[in-house]
Amino acid sequence: MISPDLPAALKASLEARLHGLSRQDAAARAARISDTYRSGGNSGAITTDADAIAYATVRMPATYAAVAASLNALMQASPEFAPSSLLDVGAGPGTASFAAAEAFSSLTSVNAIDANPALRTLALSLAEDGLRSRDMTYALGAARGLLDRAESADLVIASYMINELSDVERTAVIDLLWEKTNQTLLIVEPGTPAGYQRIIAARDQLIATGAHVAAPCPHAAACPLIAPDWCHFVQRLARSRAHRELKGADVPFEDEKFSFIALTRQPATHRPAARVLAPPMVTKIATTAKLCLADGTAASISIPRRDKPAFAAARRWDWGDGVEPPPRP
Repeated sequence: MISPDLPAALKASLEARLHGLSRQDAAARAARISDTYRSGGNSGAITTDADAIAYATVRMPATYAAVAASLNALMQASPEFAPSSLLDVGAGPGTASFAAAEAFSSLTSVNAIDANPALRTLALSLAEDGLRSRDMTYALGAARGLLDRAESADLVIASYMINELSDVERTAVIDLLWEKTNQTLLIVEPGTPAGYQRIIAARDQLIATGAHVAAPCPHAAACPLIAPDWCHFVQRLARSRAHRELKGADVPFEDEKFSFIALTRQPATHRPAARVLAPPMVTKIATTAKLCLADGTAASISIPRRDKPAFAAARRWDWGDGVEPPPRP
């Protein structure tokens, strides 16, 4: 399991690049870029090194936390997975590559793809501290064209990337992502209803081609959740002083909402029997939790205190955990 917080060397390297820059100017840049993303834009708003540094300072910690949590779920389901190669598509400042490098000491090659020159420059600079002597190859250009020519990899990650594609292009790129996957594909999206719908569409598309679900779902059946409900998770992360300053935030932590899917060529060996879909409620009488179950259903179960071993285990459950619930009567 890896921490949701940026590794110390990477955090220091990123913050060192803020030295000499006006914090007020960096905050304004970050706010402008965030507004662009929220209104449906893309990384085209990031045009300079200063833009890239401001954006990464504000967004890299949260994106890293979401990818780290997704990788932790993948490692729980496939503890033997030891990829030697990574293809990071829509890599931006390299966030997913840095998280994968923390998760898998087996990685020897990291190949990245993105269309933004400023983010590429920053990623290659940060890689000197963030990839622990691994070399990063970073191709600049549109994902679809570069994927056609990319080498396949044991682990392919598309993090906060498919939301920038049109519906038609997204379908084609998801097929290409899977084509380039030797073992495991991880797709991470914002934890919004729209992000969840993109994840479900990718899940259904690739299950139809023979992919196996490793996480978060404990099954390959249709998602049992009904709108307005949707599957998403939350990862809490610490905010650095620079992070708080650029976001204009006082609270020393942030909760990043995300949705994800991990798909494998071979069935996962340790997929949990259930996934916790919301914060459990623990009282003196019982623990009640909403679970997605291996039989393809979602249910709220209550484990009474009198069932001491099961209650003791359930009271430690957290949102997003893969768990082994007691048998239902």
